[in-house]
Amino acid sequence: MAEIGNWGKDIRFSVNADKQLTFRGFQRSVSGRWAKHAVLNRKPKTEFQGPDASSVAMEVVVAASHGVRPRSTIQALERACENGTAAYLFVGGKKVGSHKMYLESISETWDEIWNKGELARATLSLNFSEYT
Repeated sequence: MAEIGNWGKDIRFSVNADKQLTFRGFQRSVSGRWAKHAVLNRKPKTEFQGPDASSVAMEVVVAASHGVRPRSTIQALERACENGTAAYLFVGGKKVGSHKMYLESISETWDEIWNKGELARATLSLNFSEYT
């Protein structure tokens, strides 16, 4: 099995003969916090106030045809999001950022529904934020 990464115990990205759970469109944002102080008849003065919390956005496709149970995976991620679970995010065995990440939001698109309403494929947009 080729493990790509994981976010705690709630989601493990991997590829093998029986199961494929990967992500695409991985975007990480790192920024600083700046304040602007108004000065009469002059340009404002800027002041660096420190680093801001980083964030990660990614898209994950959960599909029954890839050996993944879409509803179970969605429910586990929703539970983690609603409970405020924070865990380290790893990609390629390396930690992303220096702190744990929490799942800030999930957006679901149900792409394929089979007979009797069985969800066969969904695309998830996951947004993580640094927990400091």
